[in-house]
Amino acid sequence: METELINSLSRQEEEIPSLLSSVQSRIDGFDVIHIPSSENSLSQVPEDKNATQNPMPENTNFNHHERTTSISMPSSPSLYLQEQRTNPSLHNEIPSPVNFFGLPPRKSNAEKVDPNKKTRFYSQPMETKQKSSDNDMGFDAMATQNRMGRNHGLRDNRYDTFKTWSGKLERQISNLRGKPQELPEIARSETPQTARVPEVDRFFDALEGPELDRLKKSEELVLPENKKWPFLLRFPVSTFGICLGLSSQAILWKNLATSPPTQFLNVPLSVNVVLWCISISVLAILAVIYLFKIIFYFEAVRREYHHPIRVNFFFAPWIACLFLAIGLPPSIAYNLPHFLWYILMTPFLCLELKIYGQWMSGGQRRLSKVANPSNHLSIVGNFVGALLGASMGLKEGPIFFYAVGMAHYVVLFVTLYQRLPTNETLPRELHPVFFLFVAAPSVASMAWANISGEFGHGSRIAYFIALFLYASLAVRINFFRGFRFSLAWWAYTFPMTGAAIATVRYSIEVSNVFTKSLSVVLTVISTLTVTVLLITTVIHASVLHDLFPNDISIAITNIPSKKIRHDLYATDVESGNSGESK
Repeated sequence: METELINSLSRQEEEIPSLLSSVQSRIDGFDVIHIPSSENSLSQVPEDKNATQNPMPENTNFNHHERTTSISMPSSPSLYLQEQRTNPSLHNEIPSPVNFFGLPPRKSNAEKVDPNKKTRFYSQPMETKQKSSDNDMGFDAMATQNRMGRNHGLRDNRYDTFKTWSGKLERQISNLRGKPQELPEIARSETPQTARVPEVDRFFDALEGPELDRLKKSEELVLPENKKWPFLLRFPVSTFGICLGLSSQAILWKNLATSPPTQFLNVPLSVNVVLWCISISVLAILAVIYLFKIIFYFEAVRREYHHPIRVNFFFAPWIACLFLAIGLPPSIAYNLPHFLWYILMTPFLCLELKIYGQWMSGGQRRLSKVANPSNHLSIVGNFVGALLGASMGLKEGPIFFYAVGMAHYVVLFVTLYQRLPTNETLPRELHPVFFLFVAAPSVASMAWANISGEFGHGSRIAYFIALFLYASLAVRINFFRGFRFSLAWWAYTFPMTGAAIATVRYSIEVSNVFTKSLSVVLTVISTLTVTVLLITTVIHASVLHDLFPNDISIAITNIPSKKIRHDLYATDVESGNSGESK
């Protein structure tokens, strides 16, 4: 083999044209590797009897030949690289020309080369920079986008589909700076199904659970599941439940300080002032945060509004405003203007016309389909508004909202009690919302007392219903244990506080040791519950950072995932066929 290789080289050199033979093949410092004379040089190739028949030319000197490397060398590993892995001492050595031409290295005289062992080389030409098409990005564009992603905190373009004017403004600023932002092909393919809000049928098809907050295994999200989303996208409207618990405490301590049956406690009005200030501060902070969500991620807010369960929490901030108006310290204002009540009750009327009409009209939003304890929030606002209006001296308006609330409360109460087979059982994490059963009748008893002017039979019937529901839930301790903390725990606070306020109001009509003791016990329970939950919430929000997980409910696709994959496959096939035709 060696003799044949040498003969082929000599024949190739004789055939070199005269013009190319005069070109200098060795340039100092460029593409030249100086190989010292060693035992691996071609000069020490053993003599062969056939070598005399084909003598080598005199001008061919392999002893001082300087091998040049070509840019188009095959990048597949050679025998020298395999030997280098097994023998680290050859790391700084340069392969000999024999190895370069594919011949096995001579390790010792005793070793014999296996003629059947062949070395395979695979041609791997160098990649050249080609003109990118409209759907593909070149290496420079990808590198620029990666740098921009690092500069912007590894921002995922899929979040842009939930943005309003802020996403467009950001892209315009980038274009003005000369750095246009190109959406990756994955984000482009996901834009159509995220542009529109899913219909109510899609929420039931893609989500599961009584709160429709768990994604089915067959579905996919339009937002990344393996990373934490922006804070505003993770901030749900159900956070306003915190305001309900705090603002109701301001009303409770105001009644304790001003009611005759609880005068023996000597509760100062300063407690009511402090709680009222804390409540309005928390409400203002949460309202500002959610206002930013409306400005920057309006699509996420629209999805919450169209969610069949989450829509009930849009009553919570307005109920908190009513609580703050009722619990206003006497030192701040004595008589509230009537127009304030009309302003606060207008959102309730608009939301109730939408929700109650859907409950009655049928379809996927019928009450038997979406019945959930959180629906009590859409009922309680009627009784709280009637309570505030009656305390301000209004008559017709409070009676109207009280009648509407009582009619729909009876229907909701029966629907939730029978729990049709089509309705799922609440998981343990949502057991606290069962206390919302207590909220509506306790507030209704106080509202009717203010409307009628006395805590009469109608008020007492509603109060006794609330008291019985409270006792039936309180004795089931194991029913409310064994699950991790979440915002749903704030469902304890508002109903407990409402029952305590109704008990204080009832003790004015029936004043004895039992009613006074019950008022104190319920007040202590509700106050301790609010305090513990407030501290726990602060710890989870500021220390553990797990209070706001990814909101799965708003990140579902507008069309089923199977149809998305089918459309993407069809698009790829069409693009491939068009590319072949071109």
